[in-house]
Amino acid sequence: MSLTSNKPILPSELFYDTLLENPYIPHDPTIKQAEFLVRLEKECLYGGAAGGGKSDALLMAALMFVEVPGYAAIIFRESFSDLALPGAIMDRATEWLGPYLNDKTIHWDDKIKTFTFPSGSTLSFGYLTGPRDRFRYQSAEFQFIGFDELTQLKERDYRYLMSRLRRLVNTHIPLRIRAASNPGGMGHDWVKDRFVLGDKLFIPAKLDDNPHLDREEYIKTLMELDPVTRAQLMNGDWEIGIEGNLFKRYWFKFNDIADNFWNKKLRFWDLAATEKNNTNEPDWCTGLLLGRHENKGCVLDIVHIRLRPAEVEATIAHTARLDGQNVRIAIEQEGGASAKLLIDTWKRGILKGYMVDSARPSGNKVVRAKVVSAPSERGEIDVKPAGWNSEFFDELTRFPEGAHDDIVDSFSGAYAELFGDLNGVKKENIPKRNKKNPRGGFT
Repeated sequence: MSLTSNKPILPSELFYDTLLENPYIPHDPTIKQAEFLVRLEKECLYGGAAGGGKSDALLMAALMFVEVPGYAAIIFRESFSDLALPGAIMDRATEWLGPYLNDKTIHWDDKIKTFTFPSGSTLSFGYLTGPRDRFRYQSAEFQFIGFDELTQLKERDYRYLMSRLRRLVNTHIPLRIRAASNPGGMGHDWVKDRFVLGDKLFIPAKLDDNPHLDREEYIKTLMELDPVTRAQLMNGDWEIGIEGNLFKRYWFKFNDIADNFWNKKLRFWDLAATEKNNTNEPDWCTGLLLGRHENKGCVLDIVHIRLRPAEVEATIAHTARLDGQNVRIAIEQEGGASAKLLIDTWKRGILKGYMVDSARPSGNKVVRAKVVSAPSERGEIDVKPAGWNSEFFDELTRFPEGAHDDIVDSFSGAYAELFGDLNGVKKENIPKRNKKNPRGGFT
């Protein structure tokens, strides 16, 4: 098959020349994998149930054109540790390409996580942990971009990296974005909307589609999971979800009116965060900006970071400068005297000249969230359309069962501070935990 001619590529040519005759793919694709691999649409999602051969299918797709000079492919996961785990996709690629690495036909650059093939083509691996990691690739060009476990990633990262897809001059290599994923995860909703319900190609795959898997043993493993996760992984169920009962996504309308319409604004900071590394999954430092006009509110911005203390301090100071001195700042104060001292130090230092208050939480997180849940259900709070919307809705709708609640804490805290004079919603009216019975009951 010539990729430099004007003759269009046929699926049958793809199948034989780039898959069955490809020396770097050690086994033939399953029927379901072949259905995924020969498609020429720009975007395609493969998967659903666990055990459907998603990672193999994605790696095969990336390797299809490595014998063409100049071809460049990359596969992303949320973190480097996810890529490098035993059996994960980068480890699997090393296993597949092992004989060629041993005889030095293929070169591996560990610093940039890239295989270079005899043709000069490359297969790289990347991660998207931090809020700016996507910009590391802003000058790169790829003909294949893959995403392993897409529901663990943010829509903003996916959309940005689409811009890195470019065709080589005088070649007919198809430009492809390929993803593999199970239901669930923080990106479940946007992936479902784009592929399962939307107009982008979705190839569902289940346990029965992978003849290489010990199905009975794998099912025994899945039976140990909670019912929701089990349905997502065993059946590829995109409809079931872990959803709390305090917030619904459809309660919130998008509102793109100018920020100066909101004559009162407050940014509430929840500082409960530590820097993320390969062994922890800490909370986030979150600053939510809420606007008010009469009894109407709008979530205008969210800063959501995991950084070292000095970087958190710098981010809060920078955000205050962007917001302006007419925006009130409230910082949640937890713990003892050290927390109060930190906030007092900021008032006299990095936040000098701004309207800054400390906010002491009253009651548990669920009780505090109920304060903002009711006006949200009444349609009294809108949301400004922005890249952080998915994170906002994902956390709210999963609360209190989700992994994190930092955005919910900032949301409820901002509302209590900014709307404390409405409908009897005052901080002092929120029940406080009974000190005589700290593990249960409220006074």
